[in-house]
Amino acid sequence: MKRREYDESDVRVRPGRGSRPRTKNRPEHRDARTAMVISVDRGRWSCVLDGDPDQPIVAMRARELGRTPIVVGDQVDVVGDLSGKPDTLARIVRVADRATVLRRTADDTDPFERIVVANAEQLFIVVALADPPPRTGFVERAMAAAYAGGLQPILCLTKHDLAAESEFAAAFDDLDLTIVYGGRDDPLDAVHDLLHDKLTCLLGHSGVGKSTLVNRVVPQADRAVGDVSGVGKGRHTSTQSLALPLTDGGWIIDTPGIRSFGLAHITPDDVIQAFADLAEAIEDCPRGCTHLGPPADPECALDELPGKERRVAAIRLLLVALNSNDPWVVGNG
Repeated sequence: MKRREYDESDVRVRPGRGSRPRTKNRPEHRDARTAMVISVDRGRWSCVLDGDPDQPIVAMRARELGRTPIVVGDQVDVVGDLSGKPDTLARIVRVADRATVLRRTADDTDPFERIVVANAEQLFIVVALADPPPRTGFVERAMAAAYAGGLQPILCLTKHDLAAESEFAAAFDDLDLTIVYGGRDDPLDAVHDLLHDKLTCLLGHSGVGKSTLVNRVVPQADRAVGDVSGVGKGRHTSTQSLALPLTDGGWIIDTPGIRSFGLAHITPDDVIQAFADLAEAIEDCPRGCTHLGPPADPECALDELPGKERRVAAIRLLLVALNSNDPWVVGNG
């Protein structure tokens, strides 16, 4: 049996308990500076002091942190050599509590959850309208993960020139999902407005145009752009997550193409709690309710909300995605 490779951002999911990593007591460091992690590579973390892209440093994890996961977007305290000169290393001595966390698992039964990014305010779900063809299942799964982690999902459609009349976006009308176009030839005014002064994560399958979009909004990024193979699966062009500064303020995190997006760590209640107009209602649901409605949940309180039928139906599509093993989403993305 092939041994599973453990990733720095993996955390074991324990049923009924939060997945915040447990860390050892850490000593106070009065001379520590705050920094943001912008990339991770083989036990070294590239950071920027005080979130300033003009103050880059490289750091290692202090021994007292043990195996505490440290991911792109994390706010950390660093000490030691903070000059940023070649061959110098600072030490990360503390990881701040995360405001938001985007997580995934390898599949829906995997006991390990992987933290994709920390502290992102928005999740740009990048989907091509053609080549490769879009799948609502991936968008629904990504939205569920965003809501559960505290991020605002935004659907960014590319390759509009290949499928200008696509009705794909209509599937999400009742979720009040913001939709923008970010293809090679699309105007990016709306995209720039959404990215301004925000920390935004890009998520999508390989070949959908994430790197092309990054190169347009951050011209100095020079992210590699690959072709789409004949079977509609893109080649991986970004091999690791990287946070890039935006000229007008804010950061964008480009992530590798997703091949799987398991949701073993998310419950139906996690999704419903993201919707203020529905969250209170589920307090009247019987124990164990999955909020899918009849016949699975004949006493679900969501069915008693007047005027919310279409919205409840749309959100139930997200809940169905939690139990879906769509092969396009899991294993073949």
